[in-house]
Amino acid sequence: MPKESLCIKTPKINGEKAIVLAGKLRILDKELKIQRNDSHIYLPITRNLSPDEMETFKKQGLTIKIATNIFQERKKRPAAFSDLLENRLPPHLLSSLPRAIDFIGDIAVVEIPPELEAYKTDIGNACLEAYRNVRTVLAKAGAVTGTYRLRKFTVIAGEPKTNTIHKEYGCKYYVDLAKAYFSPRLSQEHNRVSSLVKEGEIVIDMFAGVGPFSILIAKRHENVKVYAIDINPDAVVFLKRNIRLNRVKGKVYPVLGDARQAVKEMLKGSADRVIMNLPENAIKFLDVACEALKPDGGTIHFYSFVNAPNSLENLKLQFMEEVEKFGRKVDKILFSRFVRETAPYEWQAVLDAKIY
Repeated sequence: MPKESLCIKTPKINGEKAIVLAGKLRILDKELKIQRNDSHIYLPITRNLSPDEMETFKKQGLTIKIATNIFQERKKRPAAFSDLLENRLPPHLLSSLPRAIDFIGDIAVVEIPPELEAYKTDIGNACLEAYRNVRTVLAKAGAVTGTYRLRKFTVIAGEPKTNTIHKEYGCKYYVDLAKAYFSPRLSQEHNRVSSLVKEGEIVIDMFAGVGPFSILIAKRHENVKVYAIDINPDAVVFLKRNIRLNRVKGKVYPVLGDARQAVKEMLKGSADRVIMNLPENAIKFLDVACEALKPDGGTIHFYSFVNAPNSLENLKLQFMEEVEKFGRKVDKILFSRFVRETAPYEWQAVLDAKIY
């Protein structure tokens, strides 16, 4: 809404210098937008200037005039998540607020510590208010468990749902967090691995979930075949929907079943590249990955958890020893890093290895 206000009028050539000085003097009205025309700039101010302040502008070589002008109001930004809770939580509990929030489509996922359990509704409502694109706030209600890698959630604010459409690097994914595993914290890995794939490759995504590795690879490359395997029937239902949604049919081939069985029955010796995003158990499937690679070798992207007493170097040694057990050798560790912290003193790590 337009509003009349006192302002500093100065030639446009002096505009940037005048804005900086007005900011230092704390006289700018930050609720109003600065106005410009072909010759002058108009800075809305909260009060008239004192003689000393006028002199300060003069000493800086700035020609100014105090006037009035009509200004547009700035859109008010939503308050920060933590700021919204300052008056709703006891002060001593504010330091326990979740530092990390996962955003999956229009769903926010938070981890509520025990001391904040009584305030979870307040926390959920603050999320809805602070993040305008969020429609549902879920609280983690347990660890990722079971063969299907599922976690239980509690709806603490917004629409009572666990399904959404998540967008990432130009792809869209149907996701139901209660039925299939998905982590937005792996988005950089999806991007990194897809950028390494070469035209003409055959890729096996051994634990594909709803398809974030497989579909991005197919989206970025004209001539690839990606076999996306998952043992979870619900995940494969979403995977098939996502293949259609992203128009990669004929490049991504969904396979429902155990990766070990699928490789032995139909994919043995076929892959240029194998993705092993099952950090809790990938080491148990290294024999399958080695079997899946072509006879002259290929690349494995291996994910695992690393605890504080261990290191990436320990993980590399373990990986190389396991590979040699299955008649293959590591030609070179191409890349390694910690991907994300998963618990205090525990990280998810990745190794890219050239195998022959």
